[in-house]
Amino acid sequence: MNQTLKEYQVNFIEKKSQDFDKAFWEEANCLTDFCSPWNQSEISKIELRVLYDLENLYFKFTVFDPDIYIDVKDESFESIGNSDRVELFFRTNRELNPYYCLEIDSNARIMDFRAYPNKNFDFEWKWPKENLTVKASRSKTYFTVEGQISIKSLKALDLIQENRLEVGVFRVKFNKIYNSEYEPTWCTWVNPETKSPNFHIASSFGRFVLMK
Repeated sequence: MNQTLKEYQVNFIEKKSQDFDKAFWEEANCLTDFCSPWNQSEISKIELRVLYDLENLYFKFTVFDPDIYIDVKDESFESIGNSDRVELFFRTNRELNPYYCLEIDSNARIMDFRAYPNKNFDFEWKWPKENLTVKASRSKTYFTVEGQISIKSLKALDLIQENRLEVGVFRVKFNKIYNSEYEPTWCTWVNPETKSPNFHIASSFGRFVLMK
């Protein structure tokens, strides 16, 4: 993990307050540097804030969008995959062998899976429930997804190395094109420099630096 990567600094907190309140998230740096390299239209604002303590990594997405699309036909991964959502991918190495994916929609439904190169997905794998907590909320103009991942589980998966994690940060927006048909707009923190949308590639990852 020595190559030059785009970085985001994750601030340390002594201990999480009982609730995810405004004062808590104000301790975090606000990441807003998202783009959609395959779409000429301007994308809506996306914010990500991340903090950590000795027990957990905490994250909060705020997506400013008055038109949120959710596929609610069932609770399947397919339904989540057809909904507006945010995504965090964590890799163990540049070869993506393996990496771990969390895709979360505005109803806090989670698509979690382990993956290998060339989009080889293991949907039988799940992030241990006791090590992952997520909640979501919606208003007329935005939705939020916030949660916590145990440091224990990140270390067990070999994802924290020298106080760093290599992470892909993404958002998928579904836009209605005609009748009941929707097509996705793919938004990313790191531009992978690909001709077509592809988050499952080494060049789509950046680095989270856990500050002391």
